[in-house]
Amino acid sequence: MALTATVSTFDIAVNDVDRHVYETLSLKVARHPSETEDYLWTRVLAYCLEYTEGIAFSKGGLSDPDEPAILVRDLTGTITAWIEVGAPDAARLHKASKAAPRVALYTQKDPRVLLRGYEGARIHRAGDVDIFAMDRELLASLADHLDKRVKLALSVTDGQLYVDINGTVLSGTVERLTLPS
Repeated sequence: MALTATVSTFDIAVNDVDRHVYETLSLKVARHPSETEDYLWTRVLAYCLEYTEGIAFSKGGLSDPDEPAILVRDLTGTITAWIEVGAPDAARLHKASKAAPRVALYTQKDPRVLLRGYEGARIHRAGDVDIFAMDRELLASLADHLDKRVKLALSVTDGQLYVDINGTVLSGTVERLTLPS
């Protein structure tokens, strides 16, 4: 018998001072059986950090390799941002960079190992790809709070994340990286 996805509901108050985004989000997020808790939290935080009109979790990522974890589309349906999560290979970033005017990657992996994997690779508009390394200690702490229903407040200022979840305040950074030339 095939394993099925587990659905969690996230009620999130986003206060992103860096981007002047103040929203209350209610997200139903399906966790694929092969998806780690760190990956799931990276997807949820990436969604919040990229929040804009037209953003949506795609069917992609783990179940459809042709789409990223998160897409942003304009009112005509045109992709305006391709947001990857994890550690996609260089060919996937190359494809993404040709498909969308903006490409971002949020990773829960060791950033040094990730960047080393892209050395010498051909990636279209590599200098324009935004890469963000999530604080791995923060993700590990958040994993302890994963449940069917999660209510939290996320505040972002100067690349620092503050997460108030069930009265516990956790913090960590989002480190911006650049692809090797």
